[in-house]
Amino acid sequence: MKCCLAIDIGGTKIASALITGNIIEQRQQIKTPQDEAAIGMSQALAQIVQQHQGMFDSVAVASTGIINRGVLTALNPKNLGGLAEFPLAKSIAEHTDAPIGLLNDVQAAAYAEYQLLTDKVDNFVFITVSTGVGGGIILNGKLQTGPNGIAGHIGHTLADPNGPICGCGRQGCVEAIAAGRAIEAAAAQWDDPCEPAEVFARFRQGVPQAVELVQRSAKAIANMIADLVIANDIQRVALGGSVGLAEGYLPLVRHYLQQLPHFYHTDVVAAACGQDAGLLGAALWWRHELDGNEI
Repeated sequence: MKCCLAIDIGGTKIASALITGNIIEQRQQIKTPQDEAAIGMSQALAQIVQQHQGMFDSVAVASTGIINRGVLTALNPKNLGGLAEFPLAKSIAEHTDAPIGLLNDVQAAAYAEYQLLTDKVDNFVFITVSTGVGGGIILNGKLQTGPNGIAGHIGHTLADPNGPICGCGRQGCVEAIAAGRAIEAAAAQWDDPCEPAEVFARFRQGVPQAVELVQRSAKAIANMIADLVIANDIQRVALGGSVGLAEGYLPLVRHYLQQLPHFYHTDVVAAACGQDAGLLGAALWWRHELDGNEI
């Protein structure tokens, strides 16, 4: 059976593994280079590929940001540090002749979540609410990537035209209201400031200030889901990420969604794949693409 070298590039870590079928082996993880990020990333990728030479027949990469014609960029360049406009495909191709597939990490996670559904639906969305807000969209059973790699960046849809300025430069994006970074920024202004984890602890204790902040986030996500349902007839949503899976958050999202007219309702479940969804999803997607194109 063919083996894929999967690499998951995040803002704080780079994970890698050999994947055969659905089996993840030799998983490793290193910190994402922060100083001289572009040089450090090139070196890290070279090390990963060279370490596994002769053990794989393809390379699949799930990365934060937008993958456009082999180049890594972002709607919010601050999320990438010094990696904006990084030649991702070229950096890997310097060390292997194997075919290379590149995918946004949330798109990859969406593909993994979809493949593991026990009862398939045609239209599916995976949403991560973490430091930022991202998504992956499956329509008619096919992952949407878009000609420019932008498809699924649903965190940059509009939540409040009078809301805070998002890192992408637009005012009132869902990410600027619902994400962990937005919760952190709001809680930092309190008389008794705290980190997001403590915000959720206070939320569960019923502290009004924390309850209001978490409710604001969950309502923005519920309305975003409603927009996706009415635009694309989404049949199921999987919610993940550190905020999305925080205790008490999913029921709140469901509550706000149920308050809307029934046309906006859909099944919202907790994501199931965990931290390796990007690795697994990238490998499964790339194998499907290779098989479909008979490479």
